[in-house]
Amino acid sequence: MRVLIVEDDVDLARSIADSLRLAGMVAETVADGGEACFLGCTEDYDAAVLDLGLPGQDGISVLRHWREHGRHLPVLILTARGRWSDKLAGFDAGADDYLTKPFLHEEVALRLRALHRRTQGRSMPVIEAGPLQYDGNTDRFTLHGSSLTLTAQEQRILAYLIQNKDRVVSRAEISEHVYARDLDPDSNTLDVLVGRIRRKLGLTLIHTERGRGFCLRAPDDAQ
Repeated sequence: MRVLIVEDDVDLARSIADSLRLAGMVAETVADGGEACFLGCTEDYDAAVLDLGLPGQDGISVLRHWREHGRHLPVLILTARGRWSDKLAGFDAGADDYLTKPFLHEEVALRLRALHRRTQGRSMPVIEAGPLQYDGNTDRFTLHGSSLTLTAQEQRILAYLIQNKDRVVSRAEISEHVYARDLDPDSNTLDVLVGRIRRKLGLTLIHTERGRGFCLRAPDDAQ
């Protein structure tokens, strides 16, 4: 899950990003409203955390800009402004959720995961693909009921594949959603990591679609 954090308090932005990374997400930060407008319209994020008081353009203007340009990523407003009028303005501009400071970092991750599930048409956090289960709330996999041990990179890749199960995803799409912009790997690195995941699964769930990418399917759905 790739998240854009728009927050001009550098220390707070860093702490939110660190907590989201610990939760298995890819977090990128920006402190200026104008840059946030640009990134939100040109990069493919799964969700955004948006402060209202920003230099350049305020958060409401940023959110309206995204929506007017057809960007429908779920947006969690995270701000010290707790008045009803502020919340109303945020939701009217297109916010999906609203959280006031102070807050628990764990709650930000939970709310973002809930918003992401909603955009994918899922109400429950657990996704199944044959004997493989993924709990989106805890970011944990089990295989045949036992915990599956994965590296952080393997975890993010497999999470993205199972969240998009039965759909072919390209190498470029995987890179965009599981790596920060400055850590984009080459396709060979992804192939190596997918190979490691396959060996740990010990069964055919991840299929290579030549020239297109990868698809995770339960064994009964394999063609």
